[in-house]
Amino acid sequence: MYAITGITGKVGGAVARTLLAAGQPVRAVVRDAARARSWAEHGCEVVTADMDDETSLTAAFEGAQGVFILPPSDFDPSPGFPEARAVIDAVRGALQSATPGKVVCLSTIGAQATEINLLTQRTLMEQALQDLPMPVTFLRPGWFMENAAWDVAPARDAGVIPSFLQPLDKAVPMVATADVGRVAAQLLQQTWRGVRVVELEGPQRVSPNDLAEAFAQVLGRPVRAEVVLRETWGELFRSQGTTDPLPRMRMLDGFNEGFIAFEGDEADIVKGEVELETVLRGLVLQSSRQAD
Repeated sequence: MYAITGITGKVGGAVARTLLAAGQPVRAVVRDAARARSWAEHGCEVVTADMDDETSLTAAFEGAQGVFILPPSDFDPSPGFPEARAVIDAVRGALQSATPGKVVCLSTIGAQATEINLLTQRTLMEQALQDLPMPVTFLRPGWFMENAAWDVAPARDAGVIPSFLQPLDKAVPMVATADVGRVAAQLLQQTWRGVRVVELEGPQRVSPNDLAEAFAQVLGRPVRAEVVLRETWGELFRSQGTTDPLPRMRMLDGFNEGFIAFEGDEADIVKGEVELETVLRGLVLQSSRQAD
């Protein structure tokens, strides 16, 4: 039995589908059982747990051959990341108590960075799970291609995508969530010892100019990338409801300046299969359906 957290999201759902397709039993770990009805219909056991509640997580992980940890994302964390630390403490305690056979934890590109930024939440999780008694894999994917969902409307309506990634010709590792889930499921079914880090990106690295060109192909209209000046970021993020924009700004700085990058040898980086254009077509279709 594989216990999967985050199963109602894109990555966790892809993990579960891959395991089910391989004939593996899946336990869906969710906050609200009503949201997991479709997984129960697919034969999954459904258990409820909160990611910051050690007791419910322990029960959810007990007897599992493997556990997939998908930490909740906090895009506007409080100083010192107290929300993430509460989840980390609960997850660590639950894994220590339940002692599943192995663990795959979703981390991020740049988790080794020492500069404090939005992704430091994943760094803290890695540090906390390093010395668990069972085998642990930290899966570090690149920038999610699905982040381009924010760009669909401006690309379609104005032919422009505003870019925080700069310069516009700098390619960065990107990957589809479908590949992240598929690879995570494959890792869960492997046998290894100790702690390992697996880095993952898509078939090609992508620059903002590449993203604009791919949108142009999908939309059938010219699309160009346009730099969002860094001095405007703070005010812009606050206008969108962010209390403290600095962690997000420093994450973007990390991609632009290079301190958020893969750590291992390039030859060891796992390559995904899903092309950027495939993801963009799905995002455009989803946006048109929502508009209808």
